[in-house]
Amino acid sequence: MEKSADKIRVASEACKKIAEWKSKGERVVFTNGCFDILHLGHVDYLEKARNLGDRLVVGLNTDSSVSRFKGADRPVQDQNSRARVISSLQFVDMVVLFDEDTPKELISSLVPDVLVKGSDYLAENIVGADVVKRAGGEVTTLDFIPGYSTSKVIEKIRKT
Repeated sequence: MEKSADKIRVASEACKKIAEWKSKGERVVFTNGCFDILHLGHVDYLEKARNLGDRLVVGLNTDSSVSRFKGADRPVQDQNSRARVISSLQFVDMVVLFDEDTPKELISSLVPDVLVKGSDYLAENIVGADVVKRAGGEVTTLDFIPGYSTSKVIEKIRKT
């Protein structure tokens, strides 16, 4: 079994691995996020995403990109911790960190077969949808389990 740390790749390595998977006819699914404090909602979402294909690649926001859009007090866990935790999930095949405000550049280099985000997005507004569709891929959304979010977990911790 592959060690979780071995699943964490830089974009150039990720491109090579994805090309290898695709050459074997495997369907590659991509999603992205901060995944700051892993909770049931994350696990359910990532497992459902993996079920859309043969391989799941997770684009993970770096600490600086999380802070830019979530605020100075986030992330709670550093990017190396978050990457190791996400990569330890059996249904995650690869984690790739990205520092940009959106994963557009990463999606453009990886060109997954399926791009997935939560149903709080409209499929046509998902960053990178144009790239994936142009390559003949699919863009889809998945429902979240109601009541689960990192913000709610943090709020609950602060209250106790």
